[in-house]
Amino acid sequence: MTTRICSFAPVARPDARVLVLGSMPGKRSLEQGEYYAHPQNAFWKIMATLTGAPAVAPYPQRLESLQAAGIALWDVLASCERHGSLDADISAESVNDFSLFFCEHAGIARVFFNGAKAAQSFHKFVLGRQDLPPLIYTRLPSTSPAHAGLDFAAKLAAWRVIMDSGPV
Repeated sequence: MTTRICSFAPVARPDARVLVLGSMPGKRSLEQGEYYAHPQNAFWKIMATLTGAPAVAPYPQRLESLQAAGIALWDVLASCERHGSLDADISAESVNDFSLFFCEHAGIARVFFNGAKAAQSFHKFVLGRQDLPPLIYTRLPSTSPAHAGLDFAAKLAAWRVIMDSGPV
């Protein structure tokens, strides 16, 4: 059964320097009300390695650690229709207001996409349609357990580019 789902609010302080964008939270994340809640998703383990934020800390503490490192977190899509958790099943997309977001977070210069669907959706629905500042975009391999083409070490190696984007 296909249902309409909505994303979460952004996690970002005004002094953020980096934005990580997913496509839309998966079923487990929506149930728990937390970004990247599936236990096999590598996102929090990668962030722990890169920033020192503890991967197993309570969710509010993990979010605070990301924000203290200058990392903002959000999704490209505000809502969509989807059954299950796979990005391939997303349809009827609506996007978030990035014009307003970047006005409120003017220090962000780099945007990192967590997987191909986030990058594709941003390029299809946002670029050229919303007023955005000059930004540098980088697609990273998805941290989702559904993206089994790369092991953790390979994903971590690719995600290290976040640390090369300036002080985090």
